[in-house]
Amino acid sequence: MLVIGNGRLVTRDPEQPFFENGAVAMDGTTIKKVGTLEEIKKEFHDAEYVDAKGGVIMPAFINTHEHIYSAMARGLSIKGYDPKGFLDILDGMWWTIDRHLTGEQTRQSARATYLDSIKNGVTTVFDHHASFGEIKDSLFAIEDAAKEMSVRTCLCYEISDRDGMDKARAAVMENASWIKHALADDTDMIAGMMGMHAQFTISDETMELAAANKPAEVGYHIHVAEGIEDLHDCLKKYGKRIVDRLMDCNILGEKTLLAHCIYVNPHEMQLIKDTDTMVVHNPESNMGNACGCPPTMEIVHRGILTGLGTDGYTHDMTESFKVANVLHKHHLCDANAAWGEVPQMLFEGNAKIANRYFKKQLGVLKEGAAADVIVTDYIPLTPMDASNINGHILFGMTGRSVVTTVCNGKVLMKNRELVGLDEEKILYEVREEAKKLAHSING
Repeated sequence: MLVIGNGRLVTRDPEQPFFENGAVAMDGTTIKKVGTLEEIKKEFHDAEYVDAKGGVIMPAFINTHEHIYSAMARGLSIKGYDPKGFLDILDGMWWTIDRHLTGEQTRQSARATYLDSIKNGVTTVFDHHASFGEIKDSLFAIEDAAKEMSVRTCLCYEISDRDGMDKARAAVMENASWIKHALADDTDMIAGMMGMHAQFTISDETMELAAANKPAEVGYHIHVAEGIEDLHDCLKKYGKRIVDRLMDCNILGEKTLLAHCIYVNPHEMQLIKDTDTMVVHNPESNMGNACGCPPTMEIVHRGILTGLGTDGYTHDMTESFKVANVLHKHHLCDANAAWGEVPQMLFEGNAKIANRYFKKQLGVLKEGAAADVIVTDYIPLTPMDASNINGHILFGMTGRSVVTTVCNGKVLMKNRELVGLDEEKILYEVREEAKKLAHSING
């Protein structure tokens, strides 16, 4: 038994959303009970106890769109890289990196990403991977890191024709092998999807191959209308908009996750809604790549299940929360925009998306839910209650406010120190592979 208490407890359970001085009791991988510190300590007096020291106790974060393969891009300068648009950014930076990644560099990238995730209170990660330098077993290399770090993860490989049909087929087979492995696993800690880059790099032949190798239990994870070039390509080649093509290829559905959706129109939104397809918004990446601002507020208002991701830009979900909040206010010239929609995406949408792949309820502290809990050192200087929790998180916290992270009942970080992991050794090994990658790219 593990009890975390002596803090303001944010449960995300509408039945009892907030305790001024609360505690959560965990039995193995499951939450046993939440309540006041007094009643929880009285009932579970023999449990291991973690003192929140007056901070905020709340459910761990979920990231519904990550790119582990980008971990070694920090500070990397690529010779001749001078992008004039989004396609130049893709080919000159990201595709150049993934074409050089070895299996070991993929594993080390995953270790770095999951380590940072833990530090930022993220315990469930939906990753969208590419390593065309070494495709086979790349998702299994990521799994090695996920197991070492004890985090929950849903993986897929980015299918694309951009490096030829042989590699496209290898990407499909990597997804198929991983999905089969994940479906047979009973830990509820790994899951798989059929990953796709974007429709503009995927032929009908490859679409059909992916469909033929995808079990009915899973959906697709694909970038949609991230750049205007994607839309123009689809209109020119197929005489239809992107979501229409995906509909015709039977890509849409309740297990499918569409990343970005910047250049989608109301007709496409209706198709997404009618098929119960999921969408994930990645504000910082969209702004950083100058791709544009998606109609996310309208997507949410239409009742489409929408989550919040980072696209590898950061591993801090509070950072994405802050940026999404101001992005849509600025874009719509409406100071009232995004107050409700963005926290809905982060705290409700991400949990619902994750629970289409993981069995135990995530994103909430209540009896029977997954024992994924974080503690922050944030002590409010203004009144805090159930009605203003999101404002306190938005303006008072960052990811590094997290001091303790628990995933699946296991303490991964306590008082900002990783538990059972040699951080110094891990980062040394990551740096060594990062040097090799940089050398292989620039010679």
